[in-house]
Amino acid sequence: MNVFHCDHCEHLLFFENTRCVGCGHVLAFLPDLEVVGSLDLADGVYVSPLPRAKGRRYRLCANYSDHDVCNWALAADDPDALCVSCRLTRVIPDLTVEANKAAWYKLEVAKRRLVYTLLQLGLAVDGLAFEFLADPALTGHADGVITVNVAEADDAERERRRLNLNEPYRTLLGHFRHETGHYYWDRLVAGGPRLAAFRDLFGDERRDYGEALRAHYAIGPAADWQARYVSAYASVHPWEDWAESWAHYLHMADTLQSAAGAGLSLRPARADEPALKATPAPQTATGRLRPFDQLLAAWFPLTYLLNNLNRGLGLPDGYPFVLSPAAVEKLRFVHETVAVCVEPDAQARVP
Repeated sequence: MNVFHCDHCEHLLFFENTRCVGCGHVLAFLPDLEVVGSLDLADGVYVSPLPRAKGRRYRLCANYSDHDVCNWALAADDPDALCVSCRLTRVIPDLTVEANKAAWYKLEVAKRRLVYTLLQLGLAVDGLAFEFLADPALTGHADGVITVNVAEADDAERERRRLNLNEPYRTLLGHFRHETGHYYWDRLVAGGPRLAAFRDLFGDERRDYGEALRAHYAIGPAADWQARYVSAYASVHPWEDWAESWAHYLHMADTLQSAAGAGLSLRPARADEPALKATPAPQTATGRLRPFDQLLAAWFPLTYLLNNLNRGLGLPDGYPFVLSPAAVEKLRFVHETVAVCVEPDAQARVP
């Protein structure tokens, strides 16, 4: 996530803010400019003071103005009432049920961060759809439709499920990232030129998925999963291995961009401690993806710092993972697959 400031008073902003606490101006994320900016109301529409927004007119997403569960804007002449993120949600929670409005807000907050990262990477989101359903619905993906159980928005219930499944990490954002991995496997790998390389690294996805899932829940993950996978669940089946690796790559991309935007560097007193001259954003100033090794070299000291900060606050590790060499190579494959998709000349540079 980039760092944003109010265009009127330069106050520091968060991605989720709706009003500047410094000057009181209305804020909105402007997808066409990729910024959270302050807005002025003029003749019934909003305008941005940014020079590069000159002549552009905006209105707030209907889920912003009517329900207060969004903070994005769209072009004033857009025929859709919803922003580019909210229009992907085709089923919302039953708002006659108490607490579902708060759950809907949390779901949309996580989804907007996901959509932001995907758009930053240059990945199309037009084929995605989201449905937020109550029990007994299961969180999952089918043909571009991502279903998320509304109960996952309840912190206590999500923690209960995390403990019952013996998972080190379980978040709404993590769910969204994982499930989009299945969608992008269909879009970027299945039936394409990278399928053979995928099978060499992740295994043959033609294995019976249902049987693999039943075996996982009956006897647990592969005994050597820590040496081969990014998570225990990744050992279920090559599809889940890809989805877990995809989600992890999005974790890296967002976190590195946030650290780079904040100008984070680490200069320890000892030469043998984790150091970081400067955190690299996933993309260069020209929009090209950086080499994977540059991102990985920054990732290890950054996660060391993150976990130490969390422990200082009495919290569990923010990054409860240990990446084996095999898991790193799968993350590299994800990175290269994204590069092939978004950069026309990448195929010549990627195995």
